[in-house]
Amino acid sequence: MKKDKTKKEKKTAIGGQAVIEGVMMRGKCSMATAVRDGEGNIQIECSRLTPPEKKPLILRLPIVRGVVSFFSSLVGGTKTLMRSASVFGDEEEPTKFEKWLAEKLHVDITGVIGVVGMVLGLALSILLFVMLPQWVTGGLEKLLHFGTTSFLYNLIEGLIRIAIFVCYILLTSLMPDAKRTYMYHGAEHKTITCYEKGMELTPENAKKCRRVHDRCGTTFLFFVMLVSILVFSIANSFLKFDGWLRILLKIALLPVVAGLSYELLRGLAKTDCFIFYPLKAPGLLLQRITTREPDEQMLEVAIAAFNKVLEMDADESIPAQSFMTAMSAEKLLAEVKTILKSGGVDDESDADWIVCRVSGLKRSELENNKTIIQPSKVREAKKFAKDRATGRPLWYVFGDAEFYGYTLKVDERVLIPRPETEELVAFALENVSPSDLVLDLCTGSGAIAVAVKLKSGATVVASDVSDGALELAEQNAKANGADVQFIKSDMLTDVGSGYDAIVSNPPYIPSADVDGLEKTVKDFEPRLALDGGADGLDFYKVIVSDSYDRLNDGGALYLECGIGQAQTLKEMLEKRGFKEVVIRKDISGIERMIKAVK
Repeated sequence: MKKDKTKKEKKTAIGGQAVIEGVMMRGKCSMATAVRDGEGNIQIECSRLTPPEKKPLILRLPIVRGVVSFFSSLVGGTKTLMRSASVFGDEEEPTKFEKWLAEKLHVDITGVIGVVGMVLGLALSILLFVMLPQWVTGGLEKLLHFGTTSFLYNLIEGLIRIAIFVCYILLTSLMPDAKRTYMYHGAEHKTITCYEKGMELTPENAKKCRRVHDRCGTTFLFFVMLVSILVFSIANSFLKFDGWLRILLKIALLPVVAGLSYELLRGLAKTDCFIFYPLKAPGLLLQRITTREPDEQMLEVAIAAFNKVLEMDADESIPAQSFMTAMSAEKLLAEVKTILKSGGVDDESDADWIVCRVSGLKRSELENNKTIIQPSKVREAKKFAKDRATGRPLWYVFGDAEFYGYTLKVDERVLIPRPETEELVAFALENVSPSDLVLDLCTGSGAIAVAVKLKSGATVVASDVSDGALELAEQNAKANGADVQFIKSDMLTDVGSGYDAIVSNPPYIPSADVDGLEKTVKDFEPRLALDGGADGLDFYKVIVSDSYDRLNDGGALYLECGIGQAQTLKEMLEKRGFKEVVIRKDISGIERMIKAVK
């Protein structure tokens, strides 16, 4: 088959590793790991690496560079595996023993587990691939008497080691989790091959590529076992060690074996000469076991990691980033506080609300809480925190607010409902009956209208001059099952008459005071809902004047007002002819609410 000359082949040094539900790619100057988390999102973690040319000369020498690469891959690969597991898996809460260890030793128990896991893994590898082959070969030598220092001894031992290795990967391939990891291994190879062939990096194109690759770690391990036969034979011919000394010698020579194997792998990967195919073939055959055909979603993950490495290697200004992993509520709270403080938000209650929002916990339960919050919720909390750090009010960040037990959508089109307005509703509900007709004047989010309708059963009309406010108020009424009639009206112009009660929380902040309000209020909440004119009473003057004729005899007007305005309003109402004018203080002791009867 002729090669497609229209596609320019590219050589790359980028290599990779399959991890838990993901792929790690390693380039010249960077490393990136892409993992599909439990919610189906691709998360990427990336970091900077020291370029080869900036490393000390001794670390760049042949064989030495292989040793360095071997051990850095061993340590880094283990860490990457654990990091990927923390993204995909459901983390359990620490046990009492783990908590005790963390407190007494003052260490990250996860890191300790990682180190222990790596040590145990090394111990198992030494047992399976160093000690067991020697014991089996020793048993055979006692039967066949071919000598413990001969090349034949080391050849037989090497063949047994290879046989154990093949059996090991065959057995692991039967495990469901291992099968998926092998599929991601295939995705890694297909992605690299797709790029090297000059094809556009898409799942469709990558799927067409072969799943084996000359630079695979499986081939490297085969070369390690192959080279070890020669190295151990030479060493044994001089030192003539036996028993445990022989085992220790093999462990001591492992760096040399790894270095030579790396150079062999590196050299063979650069040539397609058929003469060297017999050396490549066993490794490629073994890759048929350690790789599986991936699905398109797996290829998407591998491509995401590969592209990130390409991007970072090309642009040194791109910063490193970390996975969004599961964490305890306690740790999440601390990180949210840090994000908020970076934006100048020092109100720690906002951090409490954010963590409560994503976790379902109560504020009283947050202190030292070890409950594990899953990655999607961590991501949501940090998104909320970053938005809030811009100065945007928390309830706009959430997109809703609680009012009188009901959830209402809120955004920059309407004022955020306040607790004081809940007290106004409670005041009105003392006298509103199911047979009454009630007007919510300057409805905004529809908070008053929804609460009065659902709590009293009265017929409720709500009005506002803002199209945006009316649109949102209608959504809130519908979402809460409140049958409310909405009217666009400039104050009382088009609302009709015959009301038994009119309830209103109009703008009452003096114009000169608006710019002195908190940033969250003045910069985000609608000025139309705040500015009450020069003295803050412009809207009250209209309401007092026009509401009298809109009320039935015995009907009541309920108003919320600002600090220091109540007595002035009482005089205005009495002058207009209202009777039974009552001022009520809010929970803070401020004269906040007024009731006036026609």
